[in-house]
Amino acid sequence: MKSFIPWIGGKNLLAKKIIPMFPDSFQRYIEVFGGGASILFHRERHAKTEVYNDLNDGLVNLFRCAKFHRTELQKEISGYFNSRTLFNEIRQKMELSGLTDIQRAGMFFVVARLSFGANMRTFGGQPRNLSADCLELVEKRLENVVIENLDFAELIRKYDSAESLFYCDPPYNSTERYYNKRFTSADHERLRAILSQIQGRFILSYNDCDEVRELYRDFKIVPVQRQNNLSEGFYKELIIKNF
Repeated sequence: MKSFIPWIGGKNLLAKKIIPMFPDSFQRYIEVFGGGASILFHRERHAKTEVYNDLNDGLVNLFRCAKFHRTELQKEISGYFNSRTLFNEIRQKMELSGLTDIQRAGMFFVVARLSFGANMRTFGGQPRNLSADCLELVEKRLENVVIENLDFAELIRKYDSAESLFYCDPPYNSTERYYNKRFTSADHERLRAILSQIQGRFILSYNDCDEVRELYRDFKIVPVQRQNNLSEGFYKELIIKNF
């Protein structure tokens, strides 16, 4: 199944290239920068233990509500429709205190669906479907998935083992401004440092640029490309592995 939520940098278009690169066997599958979880949703199950993590509080709250409060979330979303005026009103309300987790999750879902390129800021003006019927499948898929809201270094240390596979899809180099959580040059280097020390294996997706190639020069680098979903042509990316 596809992810139920559009997200910046979503990997739906690369899933068929990334997943065949997974090792034959592993007991733990951890999505470090979960986003819309396109890779997680692409299979019914990747491993005995599965972990979804993201630093975005609103995104993690949506996943938790989809898992634990699916019926209430569907009811909340059913009250919204595709409208620029409503989109702008919801964005303002999301900043208010006193909202329930389900209200916040419903608003987050609607804004992500209606925004341009899932940027959560500007109205897309497209005939988007706000139906939440897919949440029944999402609830089932997330049934045994652990949902975390941790810094990547803390998460990796917590779940690292010889049987762990970490899939990392961090904010791409020079695109950090599109995310609501700041990701600095130091964070790119910090990620490289911790991945160099793990017991387990990792697969990392990045944009193809000199800085990333230099940073991960000691690992296996596989160039790939996908269709650019925001403009014409193709977008060059890198898949990096330690095995």
